[in-house]
Amino acid sequence: MRILLVEDDAELGSGVCASLKREHYAVDWVTDGPAASTALSTGQYDLVILDLGLPKMSGLQVLRQLRSRGEAQKAVPVLITTAMDSVTDRVEGLDAGADDYLVKPFALDELHARVRALIRRRNAATSNLLAHGRLTFDIASRQASSDGTPLELSVREAGILEVLLLRAGRAVTKEQLMEGLCAWDSDISLNAIEVYVHRLRKKLEPAGIQVRTFRGLGYCIDKPLVNGTDKPINGHDEAPRAAARTQ
Repeated sequence: MRILLVEDDAELGSGVCASLKREHYAVDWVTDGPAASTALSTGQYDLVILDLGLPKMSGLQVLRQLRSRGEAQKAVPVLITTAMDSVTDRVEGLDAGADDYLVKPFALDELHARVRALIRRRNAATSNLLAHGRLTFDIASRQASSDGTPLELSVREAGILEVLLLRAGRAVTKEQLMEGLCAWDSDISLNAIEVYVHRLRKKLEPAGIQVRTFRGLGYCIDKPLVNGTDKPINGHDEAPRAAARTQ
């Protein structure tokens, strides 16, 4: 999962960035409003952590710009962090399109919990534990298990699995996986994504989980079945079968 951190305080920004990377998020960090606006117009993010008191352009301006763009940009969760803790400030931020609010100073554990909650909410997940047949994946620990036995996954394999499970039933392109896994300072290619998916597929096979490839569209894990039948959980198959052939 890729996060944009917008924070002009060097010490706080460095600490938050390092803590999120330890949680295995891909993090891009900018320090002013125009840089944030540029990043949001050129990159794809799963979450934005946005300070309000920014130089050159306020955080509220950045937020309003983001929410005025296309549907994909409007859906990106935004967590505001600010030292301004009045009710008026909170209402203004929430009315401008923020999804959550965290007043400085804050504990990093609380920040991580709010990040997980916003990512779950965006993907309609109800808890940190994603269950898919015999497979479970804990968003907090990034640990996957099959019938209770832990699977040995690399950080990037776990990241790919998280994205595919959260978007089960929808095709995810290699480009989207690369965007979600990599910050600006990461060096990863589309060929590397193919290698990670190949390794992940082999590790998931014993759990009965199939990562399918749709030519020209990407990769997909089907939605869980209802009571073991061939009827997907939402009543119809969202995987793009008619649009592409499965490898």
